[in-house]
Amino acid sequence: MTTVLLVEDEVEIQNLVKDHLEYEGFNVICANDGVDAINKFHKDNFDIILLDMMLPKINGKEVLKAIRQESKVPVIIVSAKDSEVDKVFGLELGADDYLTKPYSLNELVARINSTLRRISYYSEIKPIEITSLKYEDLVLDLENYILTKGTTPITLTSKEFEIIKMLLENPKKVFTKAQIFSNVWNDDFYKDDNTVMVHIRRLREKIEEDPSDPKYIKTVWGIGYKLGDI
Repeated sequence: MTTVLLVEDEVEIQNLVKDHLEYEGFNVICANDGVDAINKFHKDNFDIILLDMMLPKINGKEVLKAIRQESKVPVIIVSAKDSEVDKVFGLELGADDYLTKPYSLNELVARINSTLRRISYYSEIKPIEITSLKYEDLVLDLENYILTKGTTPITLTSKEFEIIKMLLENPKKVFTKAQIFSNVWNDDFYKDDNTVMVHIRRLREKIEEDPSDPKYIKTVWGIGYKLGDI
């Protein structure tokens, strides 16, 4: 059963909405003010929250801020404030929908179901996990920290691994020596060209057929380095 936290200080509206939602099969817990809402939010687990903005003690905006500091539970603002500024502000604070009073109880149920379906759909979508990066016959295994060229494994130091990984992840980008140093060494660049150049040279010696005429790590004169001819 879907559990709803209904935050509404007007008793007549609260009872009307509670009765209708329970008739529709929802489990409804009510809060009469902002403090009560935060306390009940911490006490129970809710599938969705219906939140009025104009509340005693703590207003709805502060309640929403407190909720969003801890949870991504869907929140529908239900408010008599119908200006575009109020709606935009509420959504930017983290609300999932905004319904203006007076409203149809059937529309409220439809908004709740629509929000729950949307949240459920996106929660089921798993991001595609990239486990390897490839350029021509180079394959970088991100899970096992192994670079292979064709079928030949190539041993890399941790810094060499991070450099080739950065280039493979951004195949069209030219990196300056300062950017490479900052990203790989996680430190500020102090005109230390030699550190980056030494690591690039060693990396080329491991992966290039002819390090003096590199195929994979190209020099962009006056700027830095990039991956191949992409």
